[in-house]
Amino acid sequence: MYMFVRKYTKVRSVADAARRAKSGIGQILKDSPGFKSYYVLDGGQGVGVAVMIFEDRESANAANEKVLQFVQASMHDLHLGAPEIIAGEVLVNIESDA
Repeated sequence: MYMFVRKYTKVRSVADAARRAKSGIGQILKDSPGFKSYYVLDGGQGVGVAVMIFEDRESANAANEKVLQFVQASMHDLHLGAPEIIAGEVLVNIESDA
């Protein structure tokens, strides 16, 4: 698996960004080969973090480009700025047995 983590530090409204991400980015990701999961968290004080998990690096890179284009075109009014991006192979994955 491959993971992208994007951290935005000056988001005007993380809740609004998450709402828009759910509809716009959600569809992009659902249509992307290799997509596994997506999470958005509110880190407080204008910090928003988005996590995308894919089956492999190639799928993740392709989807990340589409997501970044969507963010720049459709979420510019939230003043997200350039995110800090961390990406890499997932080394450990632990899931609940429940």
